[in-house]
Amino acid sequence: MAFENIIAEINLLLTEMETQPEDAHELQLALHEKLAELRATGMPLPDDLVELEKRLQHELSGREP
Repeated sequence: MAFENIIAEINLLLTEMETQPEDAHELQLALHEKLAELRATGMPLPDDLVELEKRLQHELSGREP
């Protein structure tokens, strides 16, 4: 999948996280999968998305960052 398409899908996930916080865990897993797709392309990941992924992992596991 093209880099731009993956970024667009990530943007949709972020919008869903804002509008459907009750599905945060499922959305976090989907975000993790999309970032894995980006990593597979060999393209550098945006720092803000990497940081978001880390924060979500901590929040959903109940740990502090």
